Amino acid sequence: MWSHGRAWLAGLGIVTAVLLTSACRATPAAVTDQAGTAAPAASAAAAASAAPPDGPVVALGDSYTAGALLPIDTNAEPLGCLRSTAAYPVLVAHALGAPLTDVACASAGVKNMGTAQQTYLGTNPPQLSALAPDDRMVLLTLSGDDMGFMNVLNECVKLSFTDPWGSPCAAHYGSQLGAEVGSEGPKIAQVLTAIATLAPRARIVVVGYPDMFPQSGGCWPAVPITSGDVAYLRGVEEQLNAMLAADAQAAGATFVDTYTPTIGHDFCASESVRDVEGLLPGSLALPFHPNKRGQAAMAAAVLKAVGS
Repeated sequence: MWSHGRAWLAGLGIVTAVLLTSACRATPAAVTDQAGTAAPAASAAAAASAAPPDGPVVALGDSYTAGALLPIDTNAEPLGCLRSTAAYPVLVAHALGAPLTDVACASAGVKNMGTAQQTYLGTNPPQLSALAPDDRMVLLTLSGDDMGFMNVLNECVKLSFTDPWGSPCAAHYGSQLGAEVGSEGPKIAQVLTAIATLAPRARIVVVGYPDMFPQSGGCWPAVPITSGDVAYLRGVEEQLNAMLAADAQAAGATFVDTYTPTIGHDFCASESVRDVEGLLPGSLALPFHPNKRGQAAMAAAVLKAVGS
């Protein structure tokens, strides 16, 4: 999650792009009939209740869905997506006794739902092309990469050395990040509409981001982000999760709060407790990403939310 991504599907829209890439999974006529209208919440709920009990679980999204490096699943293609056998979708599908179709990919953004993603080791097809009418559940964590949040964190680290007792990152970005969260909302809504169109019987589960930042203070220089900037960035993450929750509710999807159950397990917590690693991971995980414990916590939250 959270590398910089700015190119959008200009003039086409997510659903139109899917029509061009997923003809083998859904007929163009069937999708065209529904593409212009968002699925009403009541219809989505009814479709979820009729989901086939033995259909596959499909995982879409960024590196938080892929579980980057925990360890890498060497059988997954392309290897550049960094999918892991310890990722929360793997744990959820196993608990449900369901087959898993995992197309999540590190650094994926909204554009990669409808267009192929080039990685340093292979090409990941458009993620929405993996959907089919008999899917049981769709798991999605997405948005951080669209905001370039990893670049933001790296910038905050550098700026912290210029003013360790201030809030240099907050001064640098101001209201920009909050505005980007707001502009992301309609794009996520469009993705949810496309999912409902292509997998009409699936339960759509939007999985939020876990608590990355301590609730007060910080741990500079162990994680070199100032206390003031920790508070600022925590607010941005809370806005991001609130946006995902609102979009999920509007689409009749299930939102899973992974933030609340991971409070106190942020990157400043001790290695034996934290669910998210800091700049220098203490376990096999990408910086500022969930470790194996964090992925398990996310899986537990999903299973609780879906009643399993």
